Amino acid sequence: MANQNLPQIILRVKQLAARLSISKSSIYDRINPHSPRYDSTFPKKITLSPGVVGFLQHDVDAWVQSRINASCIKSAVGGSQNES
Repeated sequence: MANQNLPQIILRVKQLAARLSISKSSIYDRINPHSPRYDSTFPKKITLSPGVVGFLQHDVDAWVQSRINASCIKSAVGGSQNES
């Protein structure tokens, strides 16, 4: 596994919210399977202690990159409507 030698950085919910520029409640919505805003691709939470969760930074980075890639693919497939 490529990440074995990298330090495992854990982001708490507040840090993750700031990093993604979304609210803490949006994060909880994305990880709640009963929420209409549930996102099965969102990084999985890790339980640090009762009532305390975090997210591995490398999982968050990979998820952000996947969103960028999906956006680029969608843009490339859709193309510009104004091209001649």
